[in-house]
Amino acid sequence: MAEEYGFDHAWTYDHVGWRSLVDKPWFDAVPTLTAAATVTSRIKLGTLVSSPNFRHPVHFAREVTALDDVSDGRFLLGLGSGSSGFDERVFGTEPLSISDRVERFGEFTELLDSILTNDNVSSDGKYYSAVEARRSPGCVQTPRVPFVVAAEGTRAMRLAARFGNGWVTNGRGSGTEVTGDEAWWRSLRDNTERFEEVLRERGRVPGRVPRYLNADAGSVYSLSSVERFRDVLGRAGELGFTDVIVHWPRTEAPFAGQESVLEEIASEVLPGLKEH
Repeated sequence: MAEEYGFDHAWTYDHVGWRSLVDKPWFDAVPTLTAAATVTSRIKLGTLVSSPNFRHPVHFAREVTALDDVSDGRFLLGLGSGSSGFDERVFGTEPLSISDRVERFGEFTELLDSILTNDNVSSDGKYYSAVEARRSPGCVQTPRVPFVVAAEGTRAMRLAARFGNGWVTNGRGSGTEVTGDEAWWRSLRDNTERFEEVLRERGRVPGRVPRYLNADAGSVYSLSSVERFRDVLGRAGELGFTDVIVHWPRTEAPFAGQESVLEEIASEVLPGLKEH
């Protein structure tokens, strides 16, 4: 339906369970996106986001390669450090500090990048090891699938600047909560300015790096009305975001809304965006 409506990309969370929905029906991201790839032909498909909480780069590289193949090069790999929540508790592991989580994420991302771009990879790290890991047949997209890296703090942003083909943000500082809609937009502005500084440090041109906004990380649901959606698009564009990600309306919280709003956006708003 997202493809029929005219959206450019569709995403799913990559968790074992999530917040208030842990006791609701929940399916794994990889087979879900594989199924989506078989019934679509144009729309890009992605994870928002995959993390080291329960994935190992060696095996995950195989899943990523398969998804890119089945989708004929339409897969976007969203990556993040992971948070302390159900995904950690369900395995009975001790939660990591924010600093350690970012360190693990760096090792995870570097090794995953290496396996997806090299024929034979061995590595002995603090969190992950690999012995002669193969990439064959390799990704359809070259040199590998695009990494869309989630980053709020400066250390994670440096990873996004190094490995990312795109950056995605919730608009909150690392380890902090932002309350109120205007405070959220101010936090977004701070994040984008910091990310631009990090890109320049690495010698990358800020305007050439796609930026994805999770539009529902704020206090107001982006599809609560067509007017709210238009406002989000306008303000996100002013901050330099190239893409906005919203949640499909649900019958109950979180993201409770009406699909009629989505239909109106598809018929009245999206055509104008395509023309622009």
